[in-house]
Amino acid sequence: MKKNFLLLVALLPLLVNAQNYKDFKTTPNGLKYKVIEDKKKAKSQMGYMIKIFLTYSTEKDSVVFSSKMIGEPAELKIDKPQYKGDPMEGFSMMGTGDSILFLVPSDSMFKGGAGRPAYATPGSYLKLGVRMISSMTQADYDAAKAKDAQGQIAIDDQIIQQYIKDKGLTAQKTADGLYYVTEKQGDGAKVEMNKKVTVNYTGKLTNGTMFDSSLNPGRTPFEFTIGQHQVIAGWDEGIALFNVGGKGTLLIPSALGYGARGAGGTIGPNAVLVFDIEVLKVD
Repeated sequence: MKKNFLLLVALLPLLVNAQNYKDFKTTPNGLKYKVIEDKKKAKSQMGYMIKIFLTYSTEKDSVVFSSKMIGEPAELKIDKPQYKGDPMEGFSMMGTGDSILFLVPSDSMFKGGAGRPAYATPGSYLKLGVRMISSMTQADYDAAKAKDAQGQIAIDDQIIQQYIKDKGLTAQKTADGLYYVTEKQGDGAKVEMNKKVTVNYTGKLTNGTMFDSSLNPGRTPFEFTIGQHQVIAGWDEGIALFNVGGKGTLLIPSALGYGARGAGGTIGPNAVLVFDIEVLKVD
């Protein structure tokens, strides 16, 4: 996660003149900062998981980028600073709701000139505004994630049951929450773990929006090895329920699909997926 954060800083920087910011304080590690808002709450510590909004603005405070533009905060773990003036140090000075403006020295970030972009001239600074949305221990973070996951499982199950009712389907449910409809079991070889299987499929959302199909012009049947995590978990489990010649529908909850992040495009966060499948061959 830290690498993603550093990459974001490198791609969306703003050079400023530190002499115009004499009201900034400096940490022993050389990080220049100015507290914009202090909510007087408990501060973060090393190892905490945090969510932050990042804002880049011109020297005249004209915003050129904000993580709010993409609709979600950055999420990362506070680690040891890697260089003089590393903003990672500054995150430990922040609690939920706090806002700080950092001046990050490009000479430290791109030490030795490695990977230094043309705009990061020697002696320049990068201006980085940060607002902390949440801060918690790793244990609390894991517990919150688990709670969210359980809540989403219930939501997905309700969505799938409603879909089954609306479509008049007869479906079975596995212990992992996968629903499947058997149109034809198939009388060929059984699909087993670590076997290569060839299938035709059409994937869609519960609202009927199709996002992919091996039956589209120019496409060929899809091959993968069962149980090798080459596909989403719902496929590894669901395809193995059929034999060669089998046809049916997999109703896959988001936990067995693309989860809270989605897959981009049509498949958004926590999307329930519907796959019409036909098993063609097992090797």
